[in-house]
Amino acid sequence: MSSSTHILMCPPDHYGIHYEINPWMSTERQTDHGEAVKQWQKLRELLVTTGATIDEVPPVEGLPDLVFTANAAVIFQRQAVLARFKHSQRQGEESHFRRCLESHGLEVIETPGDFSFEGAGDALFCGETLFAGYRMRSDATGQQEIGALLGVRVLPLELVDPYYYHLDTCFCPLSPNEAIYFPGAFDEYGRRVLEEHVPHLIPVEEIEARRFACNAVVVGKTVVTNHGCPCLHADLQDRGYAPVETPLDEFVKAGGSAKCLTLRLDGEEATDWKN
Repeated sequence: MSSSTHILMCPPDHYGIHYEINPWMSTERQTDHGEAVKQWQKLRELLVTTGATIDEVPPVEGLPDLVFTANAAVIFQRQAVLARFKHSQRQGEESHFRRCLESHGLEVIETPGDFSFEGAGDALFCGETLFAGYRMRSDATGQQEIGALLGVRVLPLELVDPYYYHLDTCFCPLSPNEAIYFPGAFDEYGRRVLEEHVPHLIPVEEIEARRFACNAVVVGKTVVTNHGCPCLHADLQDRGYAPVETPLDEFVKAGGSAKCLTLRLDGEEATDWKN
């Protein structure tokens, strides 16, 4: 596993709700820009205290969701499979993420075929298995082709609640055999897949799932979430983790939180990353 956590973020200079592409977003409920900047900066500072190195992709006017860097790509070893966004409003992000990832020495690979794929928002390693969310933003067939490209096993998980439109809103690997999840985001088959392949699952209550409890950044034993998730934090402490909360309500308005605002350039913490 990498000895240094390396995270990509994007300052929220141009962040705001300028369109509606998920149930959280409403152009009638705008963000407080000054507060969003403060919340983003606090998250960044918290991650630095964990020992993480933070790099930034420059913000771009007209691309308000560029701040959600998790969707840029899925990274495995020195390869980055670039997102192909479903909605036209986000497709302009792809070229900026490509240049940024290439500047970090990653081999950038196009998403195969004509499939939608939204990076580490829908593709998360738990151990050596790539769990792949589909239906809302990413296509199941494309996820399987990405698995073949990377030479890893893919287990598709259908997302059935539009409020949990990306896998990282309802599933968060903590280690190769442990993860947080919100059962209500998955169909019966998906829940069974998780139960059979992740030995230790920590369920999140719906009230805390709506606080984006599952959208956490994991750095070693530190788990950073939005505030308002006391039950999850108690469960994490019982299991030897160190949960930390920080307010991210301005980003929840757009359907994102801590994990959405970060991309692990060294691979996800739970992947048994090897240089």
